[in-house]
Amino acid sequence: MPWIAEDTRRTRLDAGEPLLTDALKKQLETVFFPRYPTKRACLLPALHLVQHEYGHIDPAALREVAEFLEVSPAEAFDTATFYEEYWLQPKGKYLVAVCRSLACEIVGAQGIIDKLLDKLELMDVGETTDDGRFTVVALECLGSCGTAPVALVNDVLHEDITAESITDFIDGLPDDPHDYKDPSVDFDVPHDNPPNAATVHPVG
Repeated sequence: MPWIAEDTRRTRLDAGEPLLTDALKKQLETVFFPRYPTKRACLLPALHLVQHEYGHIDPAALREVAEFLEVSPAEAFDTATFYEEYWLQPKGKYLVAVCRSLACEIVGAQGIIDKLLDKLELMDVGETTDDGRFTVVALECLGSCGTAPVALVNDVLHEDITAESITDFIDGLPDDPHDYKDPSVDFDVPHDNPPNAATVHPVG
């Protein structure tokens, strides 16, 4: 049975509801506005919030973010297309990003990419599986050269990977990507801690 998930972005669009919801606006106002000198300076985190909510940034969401932050739609679009981590088109629920920097390349990064593409029946990086579950991309340095080869699965870094370990790992991922979190980080924030704080636990 194919994996099925509700497209909340499409549902909201079809209903004529805003994509930059009141909850997202409140998060920007309470967590990010106090940290930055102007609303305009919050453009990057605003785009991250929208992408985290829907998986990519719809043109309608770009316009809503621009209006809320009092910048032009063109500036929001230019920013979203300048940075590689923003997606303006739908991608898989799981984004598997293999590092292809020199340190990773010399220890087998291309072989890992080839194995992933073969397993997921994809022709090239940047493509998404037919069921919408996985997108495979290759990125430049992920900043963990000492544990190469490495890959990001959504926002979680995996180190010292092999073609076999990463393909075995993706078989065990939960159906809902929101249930997949970095096991070394606790994102439950106590009320007496600053907003958006994270408690990091040592591994091992």
